[in-house]
Amino acid sequence: MTEDLVLPTPREKNAGADGEALLEVSGLTKHFPIKGGFPIRRTVGAVQAVDGIDLTVNVGESFGLVGESGCGKSTTGRLITRLMDPTSGSIKYRGQEISNADRKQMAPIRSEIQMIFQDPYSSLNPRQTVGKIISGPMEINGIDPAGGREKRVRELLETVGLNPEHYNRFPHEFSGGQRQRIGVARALALEPKLIVADEPVSALDVSIQAQVVNLLQKVQNELGIAFLFIAHDLAVVRHFSQRVAVMYLGKIIEVGDRESIYTRPRHPYTHALLSAVPEVSLSGDDAPARERIRLAGDVPSPINPPSGCRFRTRCWKAQDKCATEEPPLVQISGNVDGHLTACHFPEDPTIAARENDIVLDPALAALEESAGE
Repeated sequence: MTEDLVLPTPREKNAGADGEALLEVSGLTKHFPIKGGFPIRRTVGAVQAVDGIDLTVNVGESFGLVGESGCGKSTTGRLITRLMDPTSGSIKYRGQEISNADRKQMAPIRSEIQMIFQDPYSSLNPRQTVGKIISGPMEINGIDPAGGREKRVRELLETVGLNPEHYNRFPHEFSGGQRQRIGVARALALEPKLIVADEPVSALDVSIQAQVVNLLQKVQNELGIAFLFIAHDLAVVRHFSQRVAVMYLGKIIEVGDRESIYTRPRHPYTHALLSAVPEVSLSGDDAPARERIRLAGDVPSPINPPSGCRFRTRCWKAQDKCATEEPPLVQISGNVDGHLTACHFPEDPTIAARENDIVLDPALAALEESAGE
């Protein structure tokens, strides 16, 4: 097996130049109805999984979407790929509105938007060979590459670092990391222009995660494919993404380039997320101390989210205004161009250690106080 990537020749170049919008999402909403009462089928509420988000992914760009579990990241990915129908909002792909497109209208676009799923074990059909799994999208879309589909599949296996001779093997004969590489090869089979990667390494061993992320990054750079990279691991997103959006309880609360988000965050929730990232200093005590923020409780229920700012129930800067007015996602004073924040009382643009740690968990505060006596 060769160590070099053997890159297939695309059917066509990615349309548009870098910096041109490939995907534009506006006001995207997905509410899941809750049935109950009498009669049983009566709608008594809704889970507001995604509630009016805006984002743009440019041609050839790697865009990260981060947030804690249950914030609506994966639902957003499935809405964009139209594996789910949105409740409302707009999804434009290369200027074409696809939010309400039917199956026939989506057919020519399906091959250009592909998805890599979180679980490499359940996303592959155990009864099909690797060759059948990867060639399946080509058969469905009626694509006959030069040299035949088998040759193309073997090229793709080599592209993702697998042995082309594994063509006739079944998924159970591969490790988790190898199965995810098969999933990557399947996503590349139709030479897409946009890949939605839904936590593609979270189910893998830590020693394998870097290999898969580096593979995705190399494929993205070589083929010019745009990525929407969904993850809760901030370190992985920082390594892979050029721009990052932070999501909380169905809302995007901060967007910016990688450097400004990770070194000059403004939203309190982003500060809390970054303070939870473990860091190992290899240079002794020379590294500057970082802020420590420990929040109380869990994310509120998406069935009945807080009024105004949804983070206010866990925020140390919350005031009356936060309960009555929802903060808009805008560029605030001191932000670099394109860095948007949804907060009435933004934090200073730094992650340096504070004089006192922020501890909002009463039980933890009491425990630390008693330990210090």
